[in-house]
Amino acid sequence: MPKAQWNGRVIASSDDTVVVEGNHYFPADSVDAALLEDSPTQSNCPWKGVASYKTLVVDGKRNVDAAWYYPEPSAKAAPIKGRYAFWKGVEIV
Repeated sequence: MPKAQWNGRVIASSDDTVVVEGNHYFPADSVDAALLEDSPTQSNCPWKGVASYKTLVVDGKRNVDAAWYYPEPSAKAAPIKGRYAFWKGVEIV
């Protein structure tokens, strides 16, 4: 089962990830929401749409914008709606 880990903590764990461009997108209910902080950051992908970000906070350490999601993805990216992906040192194991 894929797990997202950072700073010694499991952030998400699910056997229902969707892999897009090498990134595992975890269902929102598999992510520990207590470790996420809202971020104003957004970016635009030409085919997926506008991504929003969250900052990870684990044991007082912050990993700014380490999680992203697509609140309203394009039709082509519909399978990742409601799912989170990670980067910036977050390991998928």
